[in-house]
Amino acid sequence: MTAVDPILSVDHVSKKFDVSAPWLNRVLERKPKLYVEAVNDVSFTVPRGSCFSIVGESGCGKSTVARLITGLYATSAGDIGFGEGRGGKPVRVQMIFQDPHSSLNPRWRVGDIIAEPIREMHLRDTKEEVLERVDELLGTVGLAPDDAKKYPHEFSGGQRQRISIARALASEPELLVCDEPTSALDVSVQAQILNLMRRLQQELGLTYLFISHDLSVVRHMSDMIAVMYLGKIVEMAPAEVLFRQPKHPYSRLLLATIPDIHEPNRDRPLQTGEPPSPLAPPPGCTFHPRCGLANERCSNQMPNLTTSGRATVRCHAVEENRIDRPENGAAV
Repeated sequence: MTAVDPILSVDHVSKKFDVSAPWLNRVLERKPKLYVEAVNDVSFTVPRGSCFSIVGESGCGKSTVARLITGLYATSAGDIGFGEGRGGKPVRVQMIFQDPHSSLNPRWRVGDIIAEPIREMHLRDTKEEVLERVDELLGTVGLAPDDAKKYPHEFSGGQRQRISIARALASEPELLVCDEPTSALDVSVQAQILNLMRRLQQELGLTYLFISHDLSVVRHMSDMIAVMYLGKIVEMAPAEVLFRQPKHPYSRLLLATIPDIHEPNRDRPLQTGEPPSPLAPPPGCTFHPRCGLANERCSNQMPNLTTSGRATVRCHAVEENRIDRPENGAAV
């Protein structure tokens, strides 16, 4: 597993959405077209067999990145490339969605839901082979063959997500794009699904692009983590580096929100402020209105991605070596 042979390459990708009012309203009210840049100049590579995670608050653009990679959205700029798949064929990509209740057809039996990609892609020759493959996939995700006869509403949330995983595996993908696959589940069920996904990765040689708003969820899944804020990657580092010594103030904010029952830090200062509207992002560094380290340069000039140790960071305070000074609240 090396970066020389990436299974996925995202190169300066951006995505704009037209959120303008209807044409007649704009004419009568003399308003211009309105665009929101959900993803802004995002670049990264995913090595084969690894788990690359993108984390950030709701609205930061991480789910848009997932939909761009799977082809559900077209890019406004930039390129998305895939490595060579098994047997020299194109890489197969599948997606696991956030809510299994809405992503599974309630009128279809589970067996038909899982069998559909097998039939459509002609992965098995006979009806008997398709049924055998469905039974095999149900067993792989911890369900029984008899579950194929049931409907999605007869299952719990965790079981429905297992069905979603089985459906994704039915097309024999090499890259799975997982868009918050555990956020709709109870904490205990989240752990079961994450353990299942880790086991499947080892057994099937899968590569994951994992989308989440919760760093604690991706902590034990990820090889590399990218932190997004308002459409841009603000920090990217190996998982162990990001958790041991985060650089960007926003990364530190996200880590501070993870509960710790052994060392609760109830005396830490509260971080105030809400993410600005993507329709009217602030000038300069978009995080500066919420950042205690912001100076005049931060409010006027957008920082570039720079290398700091094993991390890549978009922050003037890091570039100017201001973030780890004791007077700026450096981590001990």
